[in-house]
Amino acid sequence: MAFTSTNISLSQPDITQKLTERIDDLKQKIAAWGKRIRRFSERSRRFNQNRLFQSDQKRLYKSLERLEVCGAGPGPDQADTIAFWRGLWSEPVNHNEGPCMEVVASQSASVTPMDPVTVTPEDVAEAVRRAPNWKSPGLDGLHHYWLKGFVVCHVVLA
Repeated sequence: MAFTSTNISLSQPDITQKLTERIDDLKQKIAAWGKRIRRFSERSRRFNQNRLFQSDQKRLYKSLERLEVCGAGPGPDQADTIAFWRGLWSEPVNHNEGPCMEVVASQSASVTPMDPVTVTPEDVAEAVRRAPNWKSPGLDGLHHYWLKGFVVCHVVLA
């Protein structure tokens, strides 16, 4: 089937060379089509994400938060993991830091420490007040709308 569109017959003397050339030709065509499909898929994904960002940011961020399965194999054995880390952390290590650490210590001796920062519930309320309601939630997964409404949480957050 690979030779139907060519003038090659199987009875020619240099058929092996022509076979390898044709196979290489077809492999290159397949690779080119694969790259073309990958480029189109990537461009389409970016285009859809940009359009979704313009229209509904919450849905875009929701779609980005979905976990992608990267390794479907079984995880490591718990006993092996514990033994590995216990062996790593239980052995005492004596590091030779050398003269560079003395230079750093002498340079940082003249630096005055920063005053401690205390965050009050009023600071939290002011920061939350200026934040937009339904933008992407933080690491805690809460939108600012809920932090604005639950004033009781401001003391705990402070």
